[in-house]
Amino acid sequence: MQAIRSARPGGFVSYVGVPHAVEFKGEELFYAHVHLHGGPAPVRRFLPKLIDLVWSGNINPGRVFDLTLPLDQVAEAYRAMDERRAIKTLLWP
Repeated sequence: MQAIRSARPGGFVSYVGVPHAVEFKGEELFYAHVHLHGGPAPVRRFLPKLIDLVWSGNINPGRVFDLTLPLDQVAEAYRAMDERRAIKTLLWP
């Protein structure tokens, strides 16, 4: 519900995979005027290459956030991830 309430009317909330033990009232989604979309995560097709990269030491799966920026630089955070200068950016208030 946090994501649904964070989206503006007409906005979209998307999820990947199958959520488990998630419940919300359909009436809240209806009156929020938010689109909720979900779909599968095709991770199996990437697993063989990713496992090879981990075992060879080319990637460290424990390293997630490699850039930290203040929240007011969110546009730069997305730009860095889009340009592959960052894997994931941690935003601080």
